Amino acid sequence: MRNVNSVLPRPVVAVICDRIRYFEHPVHAAPETYLRALHEAAGVMPLLLPVSPEMLDLPTLLSTVDGVLLPGSPSNVAAERYCAEPLPAHTLTDEYRDETVFSLLPQVIARGIPLLAICRGFQELNVFFGGTLHRAVHERPDALDHREGDHDRPLTCWYEDRHRVALSTDGLLASLVGEQQVSVNSLHHQGVDRLGAGLRIEALAPDGLVEAFTAPASSGLVLGLQWHPEMSLGHSPLAQQIFSHFGDACRQHQQSRTSLNLSGENDNASIRAIAV
Repeated sequence: MRNVNSVLPRPVVAVICDRIRYFEHPVHAAPETYLRALHEAAGVMPLLLPVSPEMLDLPTLLSTVDGVLLPGSPSNVAAERYCAEPLPAHTLTDEYRDETVFSLLPQVIARGIPLLAICRGFQELNVFFGGTLHRAVHERPDALDHREGDHDRPLTCWYEDRHRVALSTDGLLASLVGEQQVSVNSLHHQGVDRLGAGLRIEALAPDGLVEAFTAPASSGLVLGLQWHPEMSLGHSPLAQQIFSHFGDACRQHQQSRTSLNLSGENDNASIRAIAV
């Protein structure tokens, strides 16, 4: 796990929550595995972000955080977000998360705040860039069944490596791990149909499905992954490198943000001195 100087303040990474019900109460929650991966492997401090746009003051948030994580979720992005027919009535969705994420992303990307998007987050990011989703990847001709299988098995069995992905030769992920193929714990029923504009493919499944992408034109790191690196830190060098790289990007943003803040304070002090 990453050794970070405890004397230095850790970058703050906002983690988008899901809105669920807990003993009939509406609750904003995120799986602990993401939080531990951020703390232990990225060396940052996770901060849960409620999925209620009316509670969020974007200027305050965006001037405070040094990274954003869009984690996975059992819920699906509403099909109306990418101009498709509504999902079946029994499909689990989260309109609160949709509204929060799609109102937050324009400013996050415009400001160059590092962004790591996993599973549902990966799909949200594709939709944000104008892409579309296939609602049942396993029904496509010659496609793999990317679903996790029997939920009666222990949770750890859901996240076993399912297949290999081919990494783009000159892509970010290949440079992080120094390999062209790796095994991943990709489990999902929805997936990328049309890739969003400006996104660069970083990894493909054996059936041709896009499993990772970046946004090269963005001023900050934008990395989307269909699989779950937070669940494979114990055995996957790529998973470790992904969180390490994300943490480094957050630290760079923190340094840049702090320098700008100090510069602003110095300018204000000079103005006050001149006024006196």
